[in-house]
Amino acid sequence: MSDARPHHRRRHRRGGVGRARIVAILLILVAGLAGYALGLNIEHRDLAASKQLVQQLQNEGQNLKKQINNQGLALTALQAKFAGMQNAMNEMKPEKNAYSIKPNESLVVGDGRLTVGLIGSPANNSVDINVNGKRQSAAPGDVIKVAVGQATCEVTVQSFDPFKAVFTATCGAAKP
Repeated sequence: MSDARPHHRRRHRRGGVGRARIVAILLILVAGLAGYALGLNIEHRDLAASKQLVQQLQNEGQNLKKQINNQGLALTALQAKFAGMQNAMNEMKPEKNAYSIKPNESLVVGDGRLTVGLIGSPANNSVDINVNGKRQSAAPGDVIKVAVGQATCEVTVQSFDPFKAVFTATCGAAKP
């Protein structure tokens, strides 16, 4: 009998080792499956976060495109406004030999050859100008020619309002 017991213990031990191996393999499989499931879950979250980030960036890109288009339109409008203002400034810029004169004031112009004065305030359609002592009535665009010695001078009325008249005065070279 003593022989049967040790043999029986060996069987029992072998069966225990086999069960332990099965349990260990099952635990390894369960741990592997749990790790796999955890990895899938993490990957799913990362994928969802990536999709959300891509959508957010696409929305921001569309908003930036709209802003760029709006700024382009605003720039075009500002350029047109600037061009208009520049044209207005060019119109206000006096020409060479252009003068502004107030009522009852006179200026020596044309290289000292002419004395031009505005007589009273301008009327609705014309101004009264004294050129070298000779009174003349003129409207905008009218040219008054005056002989001064051998030279011919011209006084051209550009514009006027109740407070001033603007004219140009030029004198040609003296004729030999």
